[in-house]
Amino acid sequence: MKIAVVGCGAVGSYYGARLCRAGHDVHFLLRSDFGAVRGNGVSIRSPTGDFNARPRCALNPEQIGVSDVVLIALKTTANDQFSNLLPPLVGPRTAVVTLQNGLGNEEQLARLFPAEQILCGLCFVCLNRIEPGVICHLDHGLIVLGEFQRWPEPRTHDLASAIRHSGVPCKVTDNLARAHWEKLIWNIPFNGLGVASAAGFDAFVSQPSTLYSQPPLGPCLTTEKLLADPRWEALVRELMREVILTARALGHDLPDSLAEKQIARTRTMGAYKASTLVDFEQGRPLELESLFLEPLRQARRARVATPILARLSEVLSTLDRG
Repeated sequence: MKIAVVGCGAVGSYYGARLCRAGHDVHFLLRSDFGAVRGNGVSIRSPTGDFNARPRCALNPEQIGVSDVVLIALKTTANDQFSNLLPPLVGPRTAVVTLQNGLGNEEQLARLFPAEQILCGLCFVCLNRIEPGVICHLDHGLIVLGEFQRWPEPRTHDLASAIRHSGVPCKVTDNLARAHWEKLIWNIPFNGLGVASAAGFDAFVSQPSTLYSQPPLGPCLTTEKLLADPRWEALVRELMREVILTARALGHDLPDSLAEKQIARTRTMGAYKASTLVDFEQGRPLELESLFLEPLRQARRARVATPILARLSEVLSTLDRG
């Protein structure tokens, strides 16, 4: 397959490199990392084995052209670039696959392309980009692949098979909306509290959010430290409960046991920095809309009380502005 990867940070580079190593014709659309990747390829450091892949490199989408599959791993804060970056890559038979966080990405793609061309891959993986063209894979890696507003198609299973042959576990879901909420059980507490922890626990639970824009801020907490502190762990569990209750109100029967499973998986990650924490530390905009604000809006429309998610959204919005 000819595969274009748009958004070559940790996620896009890791999965793109795996597919390239498996023999597919993989093209990376790059900006700042162009020289490093063109010269040295993509190096993956992983407990399953280190390797280097050599994808084709391009500075603009016209150099790549129409592809069989487009993998979108942009930060959702860059979704306003869809109309500039994607049309040269997409023909009438192209599968457009978002690997992005949160809710609303498929709907934005459907404003540009037919809904039947759109898929989503939910990535359950611990990764960090440690330097240009170098990705550190720490743990996990599963992709849950589904069609937007449709049952799985034969092409869904073909793509899942190609992903599995690249060394990445991949499952096909017949209910993508439910799978989104299952992933939010992890993403909302660990991405959100990892950043909010910089202001301290007492401020999070009791002080006006205007204080969050004022220095000094403390260090952000990794997943390991969030679970090591009983106060933060209690907030993690309460946020998970709010997400599960919201999903149920929307018709997705998520069991309470998913929270414990996610916590157990997280304990194997060690001192992992979730992607939102990395963005915050590096001064980049936070993925507020897709990860926190849209889930909160859906909870309110479903009349589910989510006071911790509301507080978290308020705190993160203030920190992002600061």
